[in-house]
Amino acid sequence: MGQQRPVTIYRMIAKQTIEEKIVALHGHKRDLADSLLDGADVSGKVSADELLSLMKGDA
Repeated sequence: MGQQRPVTIYRMIAKQTIEEKIVALHGHKRDLADSLLDGADVSGKVSADELLSLMKGDA
């Protein structure tokens, strides 16, 4: 807060951890939301099973 210069943030995520799964889930949800907001056809390719897994958090 109050920083005037650009800040670079590095996230260090260990493999095969819950954090890795969370980051992957956030990326997938972000891509889906972006495609819906942009009106792209990518959202039409998401199956019902994929949508259910997103809601359950199984991704």
